[in-house]
Amino acid sequence: MAATRRSSSARQALPRYRWADYDDDALLDLRFSSLRLRLRNSLFWPDIERLNGELERRGLRFRPHVWMSTEWFSPDGVPGFAVPFYLAHPRLKQLERNMMGDVEGGSRKWRMRILRHETGHAIDNAYALRRRADWRRVFGRASAPYPDDYSPRPSSRRHVLHLGHWYAQSHPTEDFAETFAVWMQPKARWRRDYADWPALRKLEYVDELMEGVSAGIPRRRNRNVVEPLSRVDQTLREHYDQKKERYGGAERRYDRWMARVFVARARKPRGLAASRFVREIEPQLRRLLERRARLHPYFVDHAIRTVRQRSRALDLVLRGPRRDAKRPVVRLHERIVLDVLQRNRENYAL
Repeated sequence: MAATRRSSSARQALPRYRWADYDDDALLDLRFSSLRLRLRNSLFWPDIERLNGELERRGLRFRPHVWMSTEWFSPDGVPGFAVPFYLAHPRLKQLERNMMGDVEGGSRKWRMRILRHETGHAIDNAYALRRRADWRRVFGRASAPYPDDYSPRPSSRRHVLHLGHWYAQSHPTEDFAETFAVWMQPKARWRRDYADWPALRKLEYVDELMEGVSAGIPRRRNRNVVEPLSRVDQTLREHYDQKKERYGGAERRYDRWMARVFVARARKPRGLAASRFVREIEPQLRRLLERRARLHPYFVDHAIRTVRQRSRALDLVLRGPRRDAKRPVVRLHERIVLDVLQRNRENYAL
């Protein structure tokens, strides 16, 4: 109950911004620097406090340096990370959803997952962990080229499952951050969940590593910020134009399947947005796919996110009434998950 009261009071304490009453067009014309957001008055500040509490319970003295910017990121050499502006206020979250069809970190559970991941990067920077020979033996070289794209192998058990799209497989530094995030989770059951996985060795290494650095003084303690919101003169419209161009092409392989379930808004202008419908039935989708079809929640997350983002990009709507849409939408998600699994049944050593 105490946590609920804190969250409610945090919402009530949000400053009153003039732009909170703007429509989307007016809001998009503002520059980021004009938002005048403050970290401690933001909607997500209780989550930062929650994160610090988790670090304390883990016996870690380290606290990451946090600031607001346009996206999530943790710069090399900085023992901290940036949190995106849209998590600071409900009106900005709604704009993000309207523009992108989803809000990365929109729920508390999802937000805490990302915060733990970014803390993994921050603690790596703070203690220069990637320079250790034992770190390189477990995760690889941080100097490896960072790929613009990568082909994940969903059936591999060498990496933990935490954020979407099998992100731990993308680079050694992401592998460490994801492993740290799984280790950090309250009431973590990683020894049981990864009992037969090669990834267990990485989790055990992080467990030993954190015990070693828990009381140590970080080598890097700077409070540098990169691209703080107060110095970004770009308009929100320019930002979203670039963001849509960057993410618009994801998972196009399923467009044909989606066209059989949904229809373009141009053909049915008053139709209910497909992304909105998927969001509304998400709890039922999860129950059906995770329990009845016995699909791993990680794969279900991937399918739901893919359909919501792609249907938003294509501006798809329901073909008919809601009552007739649920069954084909469930089948679409199940088909995407099974396709991912089938395409990645490779014969390689775990």
